[in-house]
Amino acid sequence: MRQNRILWLLDRLEHEPRADAVIDTLRKGVRALPLGRGRDLLHGRWLGHPVHPLLVQVPIGSWLSAAVLDLSPGRSRESRLLIGVGLGAAAPAAVSGWVDWAELHPRQQRVGLVHALSNTAAVGLYAASLACRAKGREGAGRTYGFLGLTAVGLGGMLGGHLAYRQASGANHAEEVPNVVSAGWHRIGTVDEFPAGEPVRRSVDDVPVLVVRETGGEIHALAERCSHLAGPLSEGTVADGCVRCPWHGSVFRLSDGWNVRGPATAPQPSFETRITGGHVEVRLRHQNGGKASGNGRKPAGRGDTTGTGAAHGHGDHG
Repeated sequence: MRQNRILWLLDRLEHEPRADAVIDTLRKGVRALPLGRGRDLLHGRWLGHPVHPLLVQVPIGSWLSAAVLDLSPGRSRESRLLIGVGLGAAAPAAVSGWVDWAELHPRQQRVGLVHALSNTAAVGLYAASLACRAKGREGAGRTYGFLGLTAVGLGGMLGGHLAYRQASGANHAEEVPNVVSAGWHRIGTVDEFPAGEPVRRSVDDVPVLVVRETGGEIHALAERCSHLAGPLSEGTVADGCVRCPWHGSVFRLSDGWNVRGPATAPQPSFETRITGGHVEVRLRHQNGGKASGNGRKPAGRGDTTGTGAAHGHGDHG
């Protein structure tokens, strides 16, 4: 069977480097915007997943509804209203999209740039449609509207490729609870984890970040960043958190909570204990959602001490 022509073109687009200089300039410009805490708001950290797909529903829905009305006579006033709503809603949707785009891999950014250009063309066409309708040129207005809807459809197809083929915005740590087997896993002796330094270990072929604090408490998180699978073991540890070296997401070591984006999902975290000088970890809440005793010594395990055991999640709401 021959390859699908559309998929072939998209594959070519992913590997086409000629726009990389433009992409680099745009990326730096978006990252330099003085958004402050608004950047995490636009990423959707508060929502638990990217907010951009939610925001685009308003312009797409408005414009699609306007197209349906354009097929019926005498509904031009309603079509103008819907087109205006779509144009107004396009700005925040675009801003959130650009903020997400600036934190992607190069291949994703190449597709994302064409996605943005297609949507920009749609905005221009709908603006022209609204202008024509305001001048009484309803036929031209409808034509521009249908052309705009075509551009929106192309942009949507590219957005779907970004989300589902290239996993842009997906939680890259979601599979960890489904892969790690139940129970405690020995990952090394205490001496193998220097205080304050991130160390990479593996449990059931799942990379795990382990950090021992100067006071002796040991924390363990899934090592691949939930944003784009960056190596947290190569990141910076400070103030009880680890910072991803790729895009700067910050996670709390005690429970994996994402305290700063672009990551919108927390890291799966592990309970830890020391048994006979060896560090053991267990995926948090695997024991029926119950804590392991807040570090108290289990009965009959004379040399077992718990460190980094269950921490509260009350501030996650």
